[in-house]
Amino acid sequence: METGGCRMGGAGPGGPGAITLEELDGLAEESPDSAYHSHGSSLEEEAAERMDDEEQERLLSYWQSVGRGHQVDVPRDMAEPIQQLTRNNNPQERQSIPFTLIQRKEKLGDLLYEKRQYGKAKWACIRMKEKQYEQSICLGFMKLMRYICEQNSSGLYLGITVPIVTIVHTNEAQSAMTQAVTVAYYLPEVLQDEPPHPFDSDIIIEEWPATIVYSRSFRGITNEDSIMREINLLAAILESPELCLRDTFIIAGYTNPAAANRHNEIWFLQRP
Repeated sequence: METGGCRMGGAGPGGPGAITLEELDGLAEESPDSAYHSHGSSLEEEAAERMDDEEQERLLSYWQSVGRGHQVDVPRDMAEPIQQLTRNNNPQERQSIPFTLIQRKEKLGDLLYEKRQYGKAKWACIRMKEKQYEQSICLGFMKLMRYICEQNSSGLYLGITVPIVTIVHTNEAQSAMTQAVTVAYYLPEVLQDEPPHPFDSDIIIEEWPATIVYSRSFRGITNEDSIMREINLLAAILESPELCLRDTFIIAGYTNPAAANRHNEIWFLQRP
């Protein structure tokens, strides 16, 4: 492009009304106001970048500290997904997994359990098999975080849905858990028809059938001991536990694994 061809004013080429791009650049360089605003804008951008970096470091440091408590290494490349998830962690923006309430069982005003029906839906799933349950859910959740935070074929932030669920298995006697678990993220309603493909080949998109669950709420950490305690407690409360699968259960988490006082549920799955 010839720079002399872009002109302002009514005179012909080279006339007194002509201002070339070079002259506009020169005016900008000579203008004290332009220099001030340009420099000010640069300083503001640098300050914003510094604050952004400091926030990333602070959040990453916190997650790394929590991870060490569970013998989990939180790598540096998790800084951006952690920051993005934290910034978008507005309760009003979370999408709850839809269900139909069938029954509420109470005793002396206390809720014992709920019977719910969940519809057929697509989930992003990652199978883990670490030595400890806490390690599996932390590492699995981090992989799903990357998928949610733009590491997918759409390149978009997908949004948080709650709960994040973990499928666990026990022996037939329900006396011990196996190490293999599946951590799963419910795809938001707008993505159910065409879920974005994960960049991580370990994440698989699955369609789960409609299911009836018996759900009981509990708080605190989730580990092998607390999960087995909740399984045995709900089994004792249910009138007909034989209607449910005996070796497969779901832990539903409504707060991230780094939270101190987590809100959880144990789900029994009714046999098809």
